[in-house]
This record gives sequence, structure tokens and C-alpha cells, in this order.
Amino acid sequence: MMTLVFFLEGPSEKEMLHGLLPKLIPAGINVRYLVFRGKQDLEKNLVRRLRGWQLPDSAFMVMRDQDAGDCHQIKKKLVEYCRASGKTGWLVRIACREMESFFLGDLIAVEQGLGVNNLRGRQHSRIFRNPDVLANPAVELKKLTDQRYNKLSGSRAIGPHLSIENNRSHSFNALIAGIRRLVEAI
Repeated sequence: MMTLVFFLEGPSEKEMLHGLLPKLIPAGINVRYLVFRGKQDLEKNLVRRLRGWQLPDSAFMVMRDQDAGDCHQIKKKLVEYCRASGKTGWLVRIACREMESFFLGDLIAVEQGLGVNNLRGRQHSRIFRNPDVLANPAVELKKLTDQRYNKLSGSRAIGPHLSIENNRSHSFNALIAGIRRLVEAI
């Protein structure tokens, strides 16, 4: 059986993907999540965990938030770690600034997942047209939802509602394209 393995910065990314992936992953592909305790833990252990992966027919997706760092430098460093592992069949994706940008790129999903009314009309406002440029998407999401959003339960609630075809977050769309590419490869 083919396996798609996600190396994730934290548990909220797993919760979001768990709801999203049934729309993208066909039957016959097993999905595994390796959840780290933050970006430093991910970077510190990535080479060792990739190198030690023994299950054949596996492809790998490394996902991390940009936070305040330089997106290109972060991706370059993670790619170097992946190369150093000696494994092939991996992709690196960076959420520009934070994973919450994915949610702000699809306010219909936020509305449905959290039961907040009248958000969809705000998608065309200047602030949500390009959520990847927001300095602190998690704070914006909390304000927008009157503090209903929290990382873990919010990711779990919103993930299944995310549209894989209509999202304003460029980094979300890059993630979807990457997942599709890995699925085609395996």
C-alpha cells in the first residue's frame, strides 16, 4: 500500500489535514502524520526521522509555518534537511505566515466550521483578499470570530469545510497542488 507521510510542526496542522485530505486522497493511499512539538523540534529531528522511515512506497510532505521568518530561507533550510536524509519523494510547503491564513482564505469554511454567521461577505474586503500577507492571521481569525477560534478545535472544525478549489491563500493553493503532485507520483 502506498503511504503519504506528513511531517508537521504541531497538532493543529494534523487536525486541519485530517478534515481536508479525504477530498484529495484516493482510496488505497495510507496517510500518516508525524507531529512535532513546534518548528524547532521539526527542524532538529527531520533528517533523523526521514532517514529512519522504513515503510516502502512512501512519499513525504514537510509543512511548517513561516511565522516572522523569511519564507525562502525557511524552505531552503528544510529542503537541505530533506536532501541530507537521503530520501526521495518529498515536498516542502510553508504556510505564509501561519496556517490560519488558509482559513482566512476561505471564510465560508470558517462560517460553516465555527457556526459564525455573515463571514462570507467579508471575503472580498481588502484585508481578506490576500490573507498570506497578514502579519498575524491567528489574531485576525480570533477577532473575526469573536474569540470562537482556537488552534486545535478550530482546525478540527474548519478543515473539513475548506474548499480545495476556491481559497484566497496562495500558500494553501500551493499545499493542495503539492499534495496532488505527491499523490500522482505514488
